[in-house]
Amino acid sequence: MTAPDAGRGIGIGERAAEVTTTFVGLPRDTFRILHVSTGNVCRSPITERLTRHFVAERLGVLGGGLIVESAGTWGHEGAPMEANAEAVLAEFGADTSGFFGRELLDEHVIKADLVLTATRDHRAQVISMGHSAGLRTFTLKEFTRLVRAIDPATLPPLEDGVVLRARALVRAAAALRGWLLAPNAEADEVYDPYGAPLTFFRSVGDEIHQALDPVVTALTGVAARA
Repeated sequence: MTAPDAGRGIGIGERAAEVTTTFVGLPRDTFRILHVSTGNVCRSPITERLTRHFVAERLGVLGGGLIVESAGTWGHEGAPMEANAEAVLAEFGADTSGFFGRELLDEHVIKADLVLTATRDHRAQVISMGHSAGLRTFTLKEFTRLVRAIDPATLPPLEDGVVLRARALVRAAAALRGWLLAPNAEADEVYDPYGAPLTFFRSVGDEIHQALDPVVTALTGVAARA
Protein backbone atom coordinates (compact mmCIF):
# COMPACT_ATOMS: atom_id res chain seq x y z
CA MET A 1 0.00 0.00 0.00
CA THR A 2 1.40 3.35 -1.04
CA ALA A 3 -0.93 5.66 0.87
CA PRO A 4 0.06 7.03 4.29
CA ASP A 5 -0.93 4.62 7.01
CA ALA A 6 -0.47 6.69 10.16
CA GLY A 7 -2.95 5.89 12.86
CA ARG A 8 -4.33 2.82 11.09
CA GLY A 9 -4.53 -0.60 12.68
CA ILE A 10 -3.80 0.83 16.11
CA GLY A 11 -5.33 -1.25 18.87
CA ILE A 12 -7.16 0.39 21.72
CA GLY A 13 -4.57 -0.04 24.45
CA GLU A 14 -2.90 -2.94 22.64
CA ARG A 15 -0.90 -5.11 24.98
CA ALA A 16 1.83 -7.70 24.47
CA ALA A 17 0.85 -11.29 25.19
CA GLU A 18 2.26 -14.74 24.59
CA VAL A 19 1.02 -16.21 21.31
CA THR A 20 -0.13 -19.79 21.61
CA THR A 21 -2.54 -20.31 18.71
CA THR A 22 -3.52 -18.47 15.56
CA PHE A 23 -6.79 -17.39 13.90
CA VAL A 24 -6.87 -16.49 10.19
CA GLY A 25 -3.14 -15.93 10.36
CA LEU A 26 -3.19 -13.62 13.38
CA PRO A 27 -2.32 -14.17 17.04
CA ARG A 28 -5.34 -15.22 19.04
CA ASP A 29 -4.71 -12.44 21.54
CA THR A 30 -6.11 -9.89 19.06
CA PHE A 31 -9.60 -9.32 17.68
CA ARG A 32 -9.84 -7.13 14.59
CA ILE A 33 -13.03 -5.24 13.75
CA LEU A 34 -13.28 -3.87 10.20
CA HIS A 35 -15.91 -1.24 9.33
CA VAL A 36 -16.77 -0.98 5.64
CA SER A 37 -18.60 1.66 3.61
CA THR A 38 -18.14 3.02 0.08
CA GLY A 39 -15.56 5.81 0.04
CA ASN A 40 -14.15 5.31 3.56
CA VAL A 41 -14.47 9.04 4.17
CA CYS A 42 -17.89 9.33 5.88
CA ARG A 43 -19.73 6.39 7.44
CA SER A 44 -16.93 3.93 8.12
CA PRO A 45 -14.57 6.55 9.61
CA ILE A 46 -17.37 7.68 11.93
CA THR A 47 -18.09 4.07 12.90
CA GLU A 48 -14.42 3.19 13.35
CA ARG A 49 -13.59 6.16 15.56
CA LEU A 50 -16.81 5.93 17.59
CA THR A 51 -16.13 2.24 18.24
CA ARG A 52 -12.64 3.07 19.54
CA HIS A 53 -14.02 5.93 21.61
CA PHE A 54 -16.83 3.94 23.22
CA VAL A 55 -14.60 0.96 24.00
CA ALA A 56 -12.04 3.26 25.61
CA GLU A 57 -14.79 4.92 27.65
CA ARG A 58 -15.84 1.55 29.05
CA LEU A 59 -12.45 -0.11 29.48
CA GLY A 60 -10.23 2.90 30.06
CA VAL A 61 -6.78 2.51 28.51
CA LEU A 62 -7.11 -1.27 28.33
CA GLY A 63 -8.52 -2.46 25.02
CA GLY A 64 -7.47 -6.04 25.70
CA GLY A 65 -6.35 -6.74 22.13
CA LEU A 66 -9.17 -5.09 20.16
CA ILE A 67 -8.08 -3.51 16.88
CA VAL A 68 -10.59 -1.27 15.09
CA GLU A 69 -10.12 -0.04 11.52
CA SER A 70 -12.04 0.68 8.32
CA ALA A 71 -11.94 0.59 4.52
CA GLY A 72 -14.16 1.35 1.54
CA THR A 73 -15.37 -0.75 -1.38
CA TRP A 74 -14.52 2.27 -3.55
CA GLY A 75 -12.16 3.67 -0.98
CA HIS A 76 -10.52 7.05 -1.52
CA GLU A 77 -7.01 5.80 -0.85
CA GLY A 78 -5.06 8.22 1.33
CA ALA A 79 -7.90 10.76 1.54
CA PRO A 80 -8.86 12.52 4.78
CA MET A 81 -12.33 11.94 6.18
CA GLU A 82 -15.02 14.42 5.21
CA ALA A 83 -15.00 17.62 7.26
CA ASN A 84 -18.58 17.03 8.42
CA ALA A 85 -17.63 13.54 9.58
CA GLU A 86 -14.81 15.07 11.63
CA ALA A 87 -17.24 17.59 13.10
CA VAL A 88 -19.67 14.85 14.16
CA LEU A 89 -16.88 12.83 15.78
CA ALA A 90 -15.62 15.91 17.60
CA GLU A 91 -19.10 16.44 19.04
CA PHE A 92 -18.92 12.92 20.48
CA GLY A 93 -15.45 13.64 21.85
CA ALA A 94 -13.85 11.03 19.58
CA ASP A 95 -10.34 11.30 18.14
CA THR A 96 -10.16 12.14 14.43
CA SER A 97 -6.38 12.40 14.09
CA GLY A 98 -4.22 10.30 11.78
CA PHE A 99 -7.03 9.07 9.55
CA PHE A 100 -6.46 8.17 5.89
CA GLY A 101 -8.97 6.47 3.61
CA ARG A 102 -8.28 2.96 2.33
CA GLU A 103 -9.59 0.86 -0.52
CA LEU A 104 -10.89 -2.49 0.72
CA LEU A 105 -8.38 -5.22 -0.08
CA ASP A 106 -8.36 -8.97 0.34
CA GLU A 107 -5.83 -8.66 3.15
CA HIS A 108 -8.24 -6.53 5.19
CA VAL A 109 -10.97 -9.18 4.97
CA ILE A 110 -8.53 -12.01 5.67
CA LYS A 111 -7.30 -10.33 8.85
CA ALA A 112 -10.73 -9.28 10.15
CA ASP A 113 -12.48 -11.26 12.87
CA LEU A 114 -15.65 -9.18 12.47
CA VAL A 115 -16.68 -7.10 9.46
CA LEU A 116 -19.47 -4.55 9.98
CA THR A 117 -20.78 -2.83 6.86
CA ALA A 118 -22.95 0.23 6.31
CA THR A 119 -25.33 -1.51 3.89
CA ARG A 120 -26.38 -4.92 2.60
CA ASP A 121 -24.63 -4.19 -0.71
CA HIS A 122 -21.36 -3.64 1.15
CA ARG A 123 -21.91 -6.90 3.03
CA ALA A 124 -22.48 -8.76 -0.24
CA GLN A 125 -19.30 -7.28 -1.72
CA VAL A 126 -17.23 -8.36 1.27
CA ILE A 127 -18.67 -11.87 1.20
CA SER A 128 -18.09 -12.11 -2.57
CA MET A 129 -14.36 -11.62 -1.93
CA GLY A 130 -14.30 -15.05 -0.31
CA HIS A 131 -11.90 -15.82 2.53
CA SER A 132 -14.72 -17.55 4.47
CA ALA A 133 -16.07 -14.12 5.35
CA GLY A 134 -19.76 -15.02 5.42
CA LEU A 135 -20.02 -16.02 9.07
CA ARG A 136 -18.17 -12.93 10.31
CA THR A 137 -19.66 -10.25 8.05
CA PHE A 138 -22.83 -8.35 8.98
CA THR A 139 -24.31 -4.96 8.39
CA LEU A 140 -23.87 -2.84 11.51
CA LYS A 141 -27.60 -2.70 12.20
CA GLU A 142 -28.02 -6.42 11.52
CA PHE A 143 -25.31 -7.20 14.06
CA THR A 144 -26.96 -4.87 16.57
CA ARG A 145 -30.28 -6.66 16.16
CA LEU A 146 -28.66 -10.06 16.70
CA VAL A 147 -26.56 -8.88 19.65
CA ARG A 148 -29.68 -7.58 21.42
CA ALA A 149 -31.06 -11.13 21.35
CA ILE A 150 -27.98 -12.71 22.96
CA ASP A 151 -28.04 -13.29 26.71
CA PRO A 152 -24.85 -11.66 28.06
CA ALA A 153 -24.66 -14.39 30.70
CA THR A 154 -23.88 -16.91 27.94
CA LEU A 155 -20.72 -15.01 26.95
CA PRO A 156 -17.33 -15.46 28.62
CA PRO A 157 -16.79 -12.92 31.41
CA LEU A 158 -14.57 -9.94 30.73
CA GLU A 159 -12.09 -11.39 33.24
CA ASP A 160 -11.35 -14.06 30.62
CA GLY A 161 -10.38 -11.34 28.15
CA VAL A 162 -12.29 -9.18 25.69
CA VAL A 163 -10.92 -11.17 22.72
CA LEU A 164 -12.44 -14.44 23.94
CA ARG A 165 -15.71 -12.66 24.65
CA ALA A 166 -15.74 -11.00 21.21
CA ARG A 167 -15.16 -14.31 19.40
CA ALA A 168 -18.03 -15.91 21.30
CA LEU A 169 -20.28 -12.94 20.47
CA VAL A 170 -19.63 -13.30 16.72
CA ARG A 171 -20.33 -17.04 16.83
CA ALA A 172 -23.59 -16.46 18.71
CA ALA A 173 -24.70 -13.74 16.29
CA ALA A 174 -23.93 -15.91 13.26
CA ALA A 175 -26.02 -18.73 14.75
CA LEU A 176 -29.01 -16.40 15.17
CA ARG A 177 -28.86 -14.77 11.73
CA GLY A 178 -31.46 -16.98 10.05
CA TRP A 179 -33.91 -16.62 12.93
CA LEU A 180 -34.01 -12.85 13.42
CA LEU A 181 -34.72 -11.23 10.09
CA ALA A 182 -34.98 -7.49 9.49
CA PRO A 183 -38.55 -6.13 9.55
CA ASN A 184 -37.97 -4.43 6.18
CA ALA A 185 -35.22 -3.88 3.61
CA GLU A 186 -34.24 -0.47 4.98
CA ALA A 187 -33.82 -1.62 8.59
CA ASP A 188 -30.24 -2.78 8.06
CA GLU A 189 -29.04 0.25 6.06
CA VAL A 190 -27.01 3.29 7.09
CA TYR A 191 -27.43 5.75 4.23
CA ASP A 192 -24.56 7.70 2.73
CA PRO A 193 -24.29 11.33 3.89
CA TYR A 194 -21.56 12.18 1.36
CA GLY A 195 -22.06 15.75 0.17
CA ALA A 196 -24.91 16.36 2.61
CA PRO A 197 -25.07 19.21 5.16
CA LEU A 198 -23.84 18.83 8.72
CA THR A 199 -27.38 18.26 10.02
CA PHE A 200 -27.66 15.07 7.96
CA PHE A 201 -24.21 13.94 9.08
CA ARG A 202 -25.35 14.45 12.68
CA SER A 203 -28.41 12.26 12.11
CA VAL A 204 -26.19 9.54 10.62
CA GLY A 205 -23.79 9.91 13.56
CA ASP A 206 -26.67 9.48 16.00
CA GLU A 207 -27.90 6.46 14.04
CA ILE A 208 -24.45 4.86 14.18
CA HIS A 209 -24.15 5.70 17.88
CA GLN A 210 -27.45 3.99 18.66
CA ALA A 211 -26.40 0.91 16.70
CA LEU A 212 -22.94 0.75 18.26
CA ASP A 213 -23.97 1.17 21.88
CA PRO A 214 -25.40 -2.35 22.43
CA VAL A 215 -22.55 -3.86 20.40
CA VAL A 216 -19.84 -2.22 22.50
CA THR A 217 -21.74 -3.09 25.68
CA ALA A 218 -21.86 -6.75 24.62
CA LEU A 219 -18.18 -6.74 23.61
CA THR A 220 -16.96 -5.21 26.84
CA GLY A 221 -19.62 -6.34 29.30
CA VAL A 222 -19.81 -2.72 30.47
CA ALA A 223 -22.82 -0.47 29.84
CA ALA A 224 -22.42 3.15 28.82
CA ARG A 225 -22.36 5.66 31.64
CA ALA A 226 -25.69 7.45 32.04
